[in-house]
Amino acid sequence: MDDFTKAIRGRVLAPGDDTFETARLPWNRAVDQGGVRLVVVPEDAADAAAAVRCARMAGLTVATQPNGHGAAGGLDGEVLLRTHLLRGVEVDPVRRIARVEAGASWGEVQAAAAKHGLSGPCGSSPVVSATGYLLGGGLSWFGRAHGFGASGVRAFDVVDADGHPARVTGGSDPDLFWALRGGGGDFALVTAVEIELFPAPSIFGGRLLWPSRHAPDVLAAFREATREAPDELSLWFNLLEFPPFPEVPEPVRGLSAVVLDLAFLGGEAEGRALTDRLAAIPGLMIDSRRPLRADEMGSICDEPTDPGASLFSGQILTGLPDDAAATILSAPGGPMVSVQVRHLGGAIARSSDDHGAHGRIAEPYLLGLLGVAPAPPVAEIVRARQAEISRALVPYTTGRKPFTYLSPGEKAAAAFPAGTLARLREIKRRRDPHGTFRSNFPVLA
Repeated sequence: MDDFTKAIRGRVLAPGDDTFETARLPWNRAVDQGGVRLVVVPEDAADAAAAVRCARMAGLTVATQPNGHGAAGGLDGEVLLRTHLLRGVEVDPVRRIARVEAGASWGEVQAAAAKHGLSGPCGSSPVVSATGYLLGGGLSWFGRAHGFGASGVRAFDVVDADGHPARVTGGSDPDLFWALRGGGGDFALVTAVEIELFPAPSIFGGRLLWPSRHAPDVLAAFREATREAPDELSLWFNLLEFPPFPEVPEPVRGLSAVVLDLAFLGGEAEGRALTDRLAAIPGLMIDSRRPLRADEMGSICDEPTDPGASLFSGQILTGLPDDAAATILSAPGGPMVSVQVRHLGGAIARSSDDHGAHGRIAEPYLLGLLGVAPAPPVAEIVRARQAEISRALVPYTTGRKPFTYLSPGEKAAAAFPAGTLARLREIKRRRDPHGTFRSNFPVLA
């Protein structure tokens, strides 16, 4: 404790301190972080490097989390490094480049990019840290047009396992650069990332919502639309159970609904022409499609921005034949609040290992099952239901899933082909032989 407090200017919290228990919590309250030894909150990149040097000298392991999205638990004596104060975002509109510090959220990145008619490869939530998302590969609204988010990384500012700052590019350190683009945070502490932005003068998107009795018709239309959708159009099918809470607005309070969320990288006229036939399905209650700025992408799904307790399970789907569709239609209910099928393809399928450890996903769909888990008995019900659905879909799943779709208790091995995993493990052993860093999903586990 004394070594850390002398070496860094930020906060150092130990068990027994008034704010320690709050500081160690992940964003998902259903995840138990385990036996965190210290929580360190550096003020800047130099502070973060000092914290790594202290940990290295003490023989301790560092687990880095800006705010705990993606936390998998199981920490045992680690130093939890919270990088949420590193929030700088600098945009070069001429070069279409953004430098993003480790704690900056996608909402902050998109706000800076939108001022110049640009966008980054953001996901559905504006509160997720851009850096953590990119270390896991990053599946974006614009992935079909531009590939994994990590494919657009130009450079990383890192602290290595000995506590030394470095800038990593494909030319300066090709192995580490490859591993950090989709292999997770097991190899270095990333304090900033430089990413490519792309022109987004026009974006059209929003939500189409029906009562759940229309789900078979909507899923059939989704299957047809995704067979011919251009790469600029992303379509996500959702079965949602809205809670009957006062803070949930009418008319969806307590509603079982079927939803199509969509984003089109182009103008309103073309976007409407591509999606009007979906909006023509009878029973439509909500149509929020409209022109969007890049910093309004989070409004499409309108996901919770405050911490909560939930359990997630994800699978890559090889297709949506009739029996798989029937299983998905029967999935929601009870504590299972969201069943989502994302359309993949496009540049996601054309990516390769040359673009980073994330590789590519050749299959067309990605399934996500989300259940609320406010207490252990409910969590067991959610897990059992997720397992039941997954077993029913085994003929149409691959066993692999994106790194950012891993759940607590799963291994990094589930995210990578054997050759990719072997290379990641070799880089880990060579670059961090003493185990200074621990990813949410360690590659050696």
